[in-house]
Amino acid sequence: MQAEVGLLTRNVVFRGDPEDSRPELFGAHIMVHSPGDESSVARIHYIELTEAGQAFSLGRYAIHFHMIGTVHGSLVKGNSIHHSYNRACTTHGVHYFRVEQNVAFDTMGHSFFIEDGVETKCVYDGNLSILTRASNTFLNTDQTPGAWWITIADNIVTNNAVAGSDAYGYWYDMQETGMGANFDPNICPEFTKLGEFRNNTVHGVRKYGLRIFHALIPRTYPCNPSPYDADYLENGETDPYWQNPKIPAVFSDLIGWKCGFNAAITERTGAVTFTNFKVADNGIAGIEFAEIEDVIDGYAKLENSVIVGNTGLNDADGVLKWSSVKGFIGPKTEYFGMSNVAFHNFDFGSSGALSTCSHCFHHASSRSGGLTYTTSGLSFTNCNKRIWYQEPFREIIHDLDGTLTGLGADSWAVFAQPHLY
Repeated sequence: MQAEVGLLTRNVVFRGDPEDSRPELFGAHIMVHSPGDESSVARIHYIELTEAGQAFSLGRYAIHFHMIGTVHGSLVKGNSIHHSYNRACTTHGVHYFRVEQNVAFDTMGHSFFIEDGVETKCVYDGNLSILTRASNTFLNTDQTPGAWWITIADNIVTNNAVAGSDAYGYWYDMQETGMGANFDPNICPEFTKLGEFRNNTVHGVRKYGLRIFHALIPRTYPCNPSPYDADYLENGETDPYWQNPKIPAVFSDLIGWKCGFNAAITERTGAVTFTNFKVADNGIAGIEFAEIEDVIDGYAKLENSVIVGNTGLNDADGVLKWSSVKGFIGPKTEYFGMSNVAFHNFDFGSSGALSTCSHCFHHASSRSGGLTYTTSGLSFTNCNKRIWYQEPFREIIHDLDGTLTGLGADSWAVFAQPHLY
């Protein structure tokens, strides 16, 4: 755990009025726009933008690439964007856009913004976002902003860092269709494949480090029905239209600590795998999966990860200021697998390493039947309670190799109900 350092000064400065911009929240902005693929090329390199962006003004962002289409030759690289009143850099109706090695500091609303759910193949690499502030001047979602607000997953997000946000770090807020000026019912972001999410870090956000919401269930044909939909199962459809295999989505190498809620959470997900996550000292849990869909013949997974309840690096006068009460919270549905996960330091209060039935405290009565997880390759260090069952206490955990129960391979764990004795 160490602090990020971002250099804000540059020799070339693009700024709003030093006297009037701040009280009016009205700064300078750069918009790149012309209709048609490759019709504009803009390269913004190594400059400082400050007193930028205009609150209450649609589209007046510090840097805004707007409705061009493909922009292979364009690049925003090495800039500092600080004290912005309307985002840092917006990707709107463009594809193959690159945003690399920039520093965003003290920005209002979502800092790095993918706007309409149609933007694909864009690259966000090596950027640093510090202090993303809530705003009441833009979208409703800006009241709980993300350093990254991503409305379609088919983009590349690698080697970035988030240090401080009023809500989220990386918010995958998948839309049902393309929206806004790019409304298109034939684009279905909830079911579109993931580009890449790898080697990102996040800490000091008030809610979730990585949030996948509302759904990410990638399919070969995103706007076609799933072969697991109820209508298909009922009618026994055999038309090729129904053959719509899922596409695995792998989120890898996230490091998340001291997030107010969780380092990572999913809402509704298909064949989504979290791998090589390292999370510690988060407010509620390290990692949480809420609901799994479209994976009857496979699993959503957590694998090859480390979850720490309390590092001991954050105590003040013997009081735990940051500690995860739960290590992992499993879904309220079936078909989840966990392998090669190490749990450390869940040895305080009511903490537990592996918990069950995400969100069931909201609507426990709606869940019925035994729901099964599978585990293997687990390890526990300083963990008073390995399993923390939550209502309605119906999960069945199949321990493939005995590393959870200590009872040998092919053992099972269930809640201690009297009728099971």
